[in-house]
Amino acid sequence: MDFEVSHSQPNVREFLAVILSGFGNELVPLSSDHGDEPCPKALLPIANKPMLDYPLAWLEQSGVKDVLLICPTSHRSAISHYIHSDTSSAIATLRINLQTFDESQDLNSGTSAVLKHFSHLIQQDFILLPCDFIPPPSLPLNRILNKFRTESVSDGCLATTCWFEAQRPDKAGPEEWGPSSPAVPIVWDEQTGTLLHIDTPDDADRNVEELDLRMSLLNWYPRTKLSTKFQDSHVYVCRRSVLDALGQKHHLESFREEFIPWLCKLQYQSTKREKYGGVVANSSNTASQSMALHHSTSQVVDDITHPVASSSPLNDKDISLSIPPSPTGHETDLLVQASLRVGVVLHKATAGYAARANTLHTFLELNRHFLSKTTYTPPTDPKDRALLDPKIQISSDSIVGDSTRIEERTTIKRSVIGNHCIIGKMVKITGCVLQDHCVLADGAKLDGCILGKNTKIGAKAELSRCVTQAGYEVDAGESLKNEKLDVSDWTAHSDDGADGESDEEEQEEESDESGDTD
Repeated sequence: MDFEVSHSQPNVREFLAVILSGFGNELVPLSSDHGDEPCPKALLPIANKPMLDYPLAWLEQSGVKDVLLICPTSHRSAISHYIHSDTSSAIATLRINLQTFDESQDLNSGTSAVLKHFSHLIQQDFILLPCDFIPPPSLPLNRILNKFRTESVSDGCLATTCWFEAQRPDKAGPEEWGPSSPAVPIVWDEQTGTLLHIDTPDDADRNVEELDLRMSLLNWYPRTKLSTKFQDSHVYVCRRSVLDALGQKHHLESFREEFIPWLCKLQYQSTKREKYGGVVANSSNTASQSMALHHSTSQVVDDITHPVASSSPLNDKDISLSIPPSPTGHETDLLVQASLRVGVVLHKATAGYAARANTLHTFLELNRHFLSKTTYTPPTDPKDRALLDPKIQISSDSIVGDSTRIEERTTIKRSVIGNHCIIGKMVKITGCVLQDHCVLADGAKLDGCILGKNTKIGAKAELSRCVTQAGYEVDAGESLKNEKLDVSDWTAHSDDGADGESDEEEQEEESDESGDTD
């Protein structure tokens, strides 16, 4: 035997992470364009870090290296600059393939359409996740991946989802900010960790007061649980064959609201199982550990996770996963029926705060959450320290970005201040989030506000629970409450003022002319 000759096999990546970054219409006006410059949702900061940094770090900690990042074409330049700026340690270890899709902020495609378009780039099991999910340290991605790894090879589970228990905010935001995330009823089996039913918007429209469940579901899973306190993280670990089934459902646009609820029904609706089972139960996706799991003493086979033909409500057309032949030759004993289940991981609120920054309310709450985990310390850089007047007051539960200037007798409490901001004298900031390059003139007062980058607040202006678009300007002495401040409103107001002045000038000229005539 020649020990000098090595026969190395190429490393096959186990998962491809697919991160979707949309326009973020639910975060308008923060995600609205700043003139010709877009404000990508993925780069909106949470505790002075782009929200995209959190799922990327989550992936890096799990050992996943390959990422397909999909964003609108107009956001490509900004996101590409961030990826190549080396601002995050997680990005340096990841292989990120940035792809774009053409759509407008007024008319954007559903998640299903985007996945179908890029399915040729997804050739293995994949992790689908949004750019706005902020997981806690107590929820490692490997917890979800390990459940999928075990169940996909032991009983033919198709996907594993993650739902988190939503926490009530300390102080509810105003109604003018838009609705909070709606409560979604889900049904699951606790013993097997199986997601059985998701109530869709269409289901709610058809039957507002009741929940329709099939008897076949209850026959297979008689001890189900129902709850409305969990929210979908939009994190799904899927077998590659799931995309093949998605490709056949041309009318489905939403992956969460339409496709995942449809996928849950495959396990207990015989008609759907017979029609699509051969597509999603492709044995080529089954890992080589299947025989080892079958013989494992810890692998429990029961009528729920591995329904046998005698107890199954399905006929002999049930889809099966073929396991490699047994050394004893009893091949029929190793035929394990594919369950076609959708697994679920439920994260309780008591285990750590998890949320999606998909509304203005949760965006503010996530920033406040990180403030409770940090302690303010003055900057160590002499240049940054020189920008802070000795007579300012900054509470310990605040964050102040680099190169920010704060003048005397200013008070900052429980707030996030971005980089390169200028804050004048006797300013009061309480429970706010200021993005980069904001300017606050002397005597301004802010309470519970979110300011987009480059926002300017005039002297002695007062804002309470307001959100501004990037580049918005508030006049000196102006008082605003519970507003979403858009640049178009501000410019329209300025134009009205200019028109008023021109009208007055025209009237004066007409009166002068009439006087000359007399």
